[in-house]
Amino acid sequence: MRQKTLEEFCKQSVERGGYENKISENAALELEDEDEAYVTGISEAANIAPDNLPPSYLVSVGYDGSRGVAYVKLFEPTSQRIYLWHDNTGHKPYLLTNIPVEELKKVDRIAQYPGLDHFEVVEKYDALFDRVIRVTKVVAKDPLAIGGKPKGSLRDVIPEVFSATFGKNEEVKVWEASIKYYQCYIYDRGLQPGMLYTIKGGELTPYFHEETERNVDKIVKHLSEDTPSDLLPYLETWVRLLEYPAPKMRRAALDIEVYSPVATRVPDPEEASQPVICASLVDSDGRKRVLLLKREGVEEGDLNLPPDVTIEFYDSEKDLIKSIFNALDEYPFVITFNGDDFDLNYLYHRAKNLGFSKSDIPIEKGQKICLLRYSVHIDLYRFFLNKSIQIYAFGQKYRNVTLDEVARALLGKSKITLTKPFSELSYGDLARYCLNDAKITMELTSYNNDLVMKLLLILARISRMPMEDVSRQGVSKWIRSFMYYEHRRRNMLIPNSEDIIAARGTTVTKAIIKGKKYMGAIVVKPVPGVHFNIAVMDFQSLYPSIIKVYNLGYQTVRCVHEECKDNLVPETTHWVCKKHRALESALIGSLRDLRVKWYKPKSKDKSLQADQREWYNVIQSALKVILNASYGVFGAEIFDLYCPPAAEATAAIGRNIITLTIRKARELGIDVIYGDTDSLFLKNPSPEKIKELSEWAEKVLGMELDIDKYYRYAVFSYRKKNYLGVLDDGSVDVKGLTGKKRHMPLFIKRYFDIIEDILSRVKTPGEFEIAKKDIEGIIRECYTKLKNREWGDINDLAFEVVLGKPPEAYTKTTPQHVKAALMLQVRGIELKAGDTIRFVKTIREPFVKPVQLASSKEIDVDKYISYLRSTFDQILDALNLEFDEIVGLTRLERFM
Repeated sequence: MRQKTLEEFCKQSVERGGYENKISENAALELEDEDEAYVTGISEAANIAPDNLPPSYLVSVGYDGSRGVAYVKLFEPTSQRIYLWHDNTGHKPYLLTNIPVEELKKVDRIAQYPGLDHFEVVEKYDALFDRVIRVTKVVAKDPLAIGGKPKGSLRDVIPEVFSATFGKNEEVKVWEASIKYYQCYIYDRGLQPGMLYTIKGGELTPYFHEETERNVDKIVKHLSEDTPSDLLPYLETWVRLLEYPAPKMRRAALDIEVYSPVATRVPDPEEASQPVICASLVDSDGRKRVLLLKREGVEEGDLNLPPDVTIEFYDSEKDLIKSIFNALDEYPFVITFNGDDFDLNYLYHRAKNLGFSKSDIPIEKGQKICLLRYSVHIDLYRFFLNKSIQIYAFGQKYRNVTLDEVARALLGKSKITLTKPFSELSYGDLARYCLNDAKITMELTSYNNDLVMKLLLILARISRMPMEDVSRQGVSKWIRSFMYYEHRRRNMLIPNSEDIIAARGTTVTKAIIKGKKYMGAIVVKPVPGVHFNIAVMDFQSLYPSIIKVYNLGYQTVRCVHEECKDNLVPETTHWVCKKHRALESALIGSLRDLRVKWYKPKSKDKSLQADQREWYNVIQSALKVILNASYGVFGAEIFDLYCPPAAEATAAIGRNIITLTIRKARELGIDVIYGDTDSLFLKNPSPEKIKELSEWAEKVLGMELDIDKYYRYAVFSYRKKNYLGVLDDGSVDVKGLTGKKRHMPLFIKRYFDIIEDILSRVKTPGEFEIAKKDIEGIIRECYTKLKNREWGDINDLAFEVVLGKPPEAYTKTTPQHVKAALMLQVRGIELKAGDTIRFVKTIREPFVKPVQLASSKEIDVDKYISYLRSTFDQILDALNLEFDEIVGLTRLERFM
C-alpha cells in the first residue's frame, strides 16, 4: 500500500467514539533545574493558536510561567508553522501522600503554604500489593511548589514535618513528586506527542484519519490470531501510533563561529566575551545564508560561493544576532550540532551582554539545555551520543561523536580542515568553513529521506515524550515515560524505587562478573580452532520475549498471592504471578510482537511500494533501539522502576532457555560449537535439523529461534566472546577482539586489517593452512618494524579515547587519556566531554603524552610490542600459533 502524502492524508477525518480527552484525578509533577527552559513566559503573538486549527502534529509540551498553565506546541504541516495552545482545563501540579487530609490541615506550614491550592482524597491501584488504596492528592498552584527548588518544596516539607509523629506508626510516603510537570500534563491528559490534533472552538482534540484507521484495524486483525486477548488493546494502541505518517518538517541548521584571541582556546559560552563573527543557516528548502560581521583588517578572500548561497555582511554584531534570532522564530525546527552547549548557549549569553531584552531573545536557557520560544531545537550531538542510537539505529558506523566523524560515517562528507585560526581567516574561507558545517548538519537530518527526523517522531510517539526530550535523553527515560503514561491511564500508583525494593527484596544468585548484582547470561565455552559451515541461530529479541512470555515485571515477580508461589523461576527462589499481567510484559511484549511479526518483515516486502517499506524500516529500527535496550534498562539500578528479582528472573530464564536448546540440538545430532546469550553456533546442520530445532523452540519454549547468518567458517579461541567469522561474501565479523577496539593505533590496526583480509579469502581447510603461514609473516614484519622504530609517522602510534567528562572531573582515578588531556590544558587548549584525545605511550613518567607534544625517541617500544602481543594472541589462540615463537623470542627473552 502506498503511503499517503500529507495533503491526501488530511483531507478526511473522523472523530471516533470512546476516545476521550479528559483530565484524570491523578498526576505528578516537578520542574528540576535542568528543565528550567520548559518554564517560559510565552508572549502574545501570531504564534498563539487560533480557536480553530487544522490537523497539526503535537511536537512539544511545556509550562508557561506567566500564565501559570501548561502549553503544547502544534506543528501545522500546510503552513509549516508552530502554534502554541494553552491549557484551558484547569489542570494543576500535585503530589500524592499517605498522610490524611485532616492531618495535613492541622499543620500551618503545609495548610498555609504559599503555593498550595487544595487537598483531595483519591483512589489508586497499588500494584505491589494488588489492592486499591485511598491517598491524599496535594494540589499546588505552580510546579515549583511541588518540587524543583533546592529545598522547601512540598515534597520536602511533608516528610520533614510528619516523620517524627505520623512516621512512628507508619512510614511517611510521598509519591509522584519528582515527575516533571509537563510530563505529568502529558500523562494526565492522555496526550500523544508526534500525533495529529485539531483545535475546534478552542478545544484540543485528537484527529483521526479514516483510511489509516481502517489500516490499523486490518493490521490488528491480522495479528490478533497469535496474540493473547489481554495484549490486543496494547497492540492496537501501538499500531495506531506507528501507522500515522510523518510530515515534511521545515527546518534550518545553524552554525556559528566566534572570534578567539587565542587560537587553541574555545570561547566560553557562559562568559560570551568575544563577538560572533559568522553564522550559517541552511534550510530544508535548499536556502543557504552566510552572515558575516565586518571587521577591520580582514581580507575578503574568495567570496565566489555557489549561486544558491546568499552572503550578508553586517556592520553591527547586534544586527547580525537579530537576524539569527529572526530565523530562530521563523523555522519550526532548528537543528544544531552541540547547540545546547555552544551555539545557542553562546548566542543567549552574548545577546544579554549586548543589551538585548529578555523578550527579544527567543532562546529559553536551562541548566543543560537550550530550547526555543516558538520552535523545536534538536541538538544532534546529544542524539548521536545516545549509545542505543549509535549501536542499534546506526550499526556503530561512527566511533566518536564529532560532527566530522558522524558526517564521514553517515554521509561520506567531512568538515573543512583549517590551517589558520579563525582570527586569521579571510571572509571567504570563514564563510566556506561555517557554511560547510551547517550544510552537513542539515544533511544529517535529510539523508535517507529524512531518516533522523522520522526516527525522532516515531520515538516521541512510543515514549510519549516531546521531540526535544527524545533527542536528548537516553532509552531508560523513554521506557520510564511510557511506563508512567500507562500507570496513569490505568489509575495505578507509580511506586517509589524504595517501595519496590522493600516489597520485592533483592537477588538470590551469585554474580560471576565482579561488580554485578546477580548471575547474568550464559556463555558456552567455545570449541577452539577453525570450523567450516557454521549456522548461527538466535532467538529474536530474547529478553523482550522472556519478559512477555513469562510475564515479568515489578508487579508480578514475587507477588503477594500464595497461590502463585508454585510458579517458580528456574535456578532461583522467585515466583511469578498467575493472576495479573505485568505492565512491562504487556508493553514490551506487544512492541516486540509488532516488530517481529509485522514491521520487520514488511520493511522487506517487495509487494509494498518503496516509500511504505522505507517508513516501515524506520519504525522497525526505532523498535529495535527500544527492545534491545529494554532488558538493560529494567536491570539497571538507576531505573526508577528497577526490581532486582525481576531483572534476575529474566537472566535466569534466558540461561535456562539456552541450556535447554543446546541439549535439544545435541539430541538432534547437531554439533554446537559455541553459545552466547541469545545465539547458538551450529556446525554444518542440515536444513531439516534447523527446522526441527526451530519448531521445537516455538512449541516448547514459546520462543522464535531463527537463522541469523551463515559463516563460511569461524575461528574460535579459548576465550569466551572472542571469535572471527567469515561470511559467504568474504566480509569478516570480529567479536571482542582487541584489534577492533576503538582506540587501536593505526600502525597495529593496518596489520590487523591485512590479517583479516587474508582470512576473508580462505574457502577450504587447505587454504586455511596456507593463510596461517602468511599470517606468521605479517606478524613478524609488524614486530620487526616496531622493534627497529620504523613506524614512520608518530601519529600512527596514537591511541584515541573520548573524554567521558571534562578532565578536571576525573578525581578518583586518572586514566591515561586524561593525563594526556591535562597536559594539553596546561598549554591553553580547552577540552570538554566528547573530545577525542590522541596520545602515545612514552618511556618517562607519566608514561603518556599527547601525540602533538611527543617525539619518536620518547616512544616506549616495549609497551607497543606488549599491546601487539595481546591483540594478536586472541587470533593466534584459535590458529594454534604462538606469538613469541613467530617473532623468534627465546624462553628467557619472554620474561625479560
